[in-house]
Amino acid sequence: MTESVLVAWSGGKDSAMALYRVQRDPRFQVLGLLTTVTADYDRVTMHGVRRTLLEQQARHLRLPLHQVTISRDASNDEYEAAMEAAMARFHKRGVTSVVFGDIHLEDVRRYREENLARAGMKAVFPIWGEETQALVRSFIELGFRAIVTCVDSKVLDGAFCGRVIDDRFLSELPTGIDPCGENGEYHSFVFDGPVLDSPVPYTRGETVIRDALVFLDLLTGEAGP
Repeated sequence: MTESVLVAWSGGKDSAMALYRVQRDPRFQVLGLLTTVTADYDRVTMHGVRRTLLEQQARHLRLPLHQVTISRDASNDEYEAAMEAAMARFHKRGVTSVVFGDIHLEDVRRYREENLARAGMKAVFPIWGEETQALVRSFIELGFRAIVTCVDSKVLDGAFCGRVIDDRFLSELPTGIDPCGENGEYHSFVFDGPVLDSPVPYTRGETVIRDALVFLDLLTGEAGP
């Protein structure tokens, strides 16, 4: 029996790999994408990608996009209440699980599992436990293309923001930086690949620094590099 699932969607490479895996697994039927958006900024929480570009990406993925809105500087209680309300709605519609692109962080996995359990749902982790260097190389070899939209300059040079993730990018990452940015070193936006019907058009806007986080503002527009 096929299980109906949502994919927790950040717009970045790890959620794209998770989506790629479950779409090719006959046990699952993907009913849509689930993204947390910060209302005050109208952007994807953490990644800083504009809502308009996120919606355009979802159209190229040919999947419904479900947005959970939180306020700027939202507390854990606010976030959890918003997610719990969303999960209750989807559970009534037959969704039994949510797919995540987490790889190694045990505390994050446990947090997700506990929250979903309260809604009578499960978490699915298609790329859990994989070696991150091999995983990101597979991402590139499959034809995915992603641009780095956010860098934590406390651990990684802000000059990496705005770069496309390719073999050269990986070879120039400093020792100690997870190749997938699993510890929050960087975040990305996928603009091409096997889960998309065609490349997502974008243009590069300004680079902004907030609290040591370096963000590239992507705008809808002509196709990127």
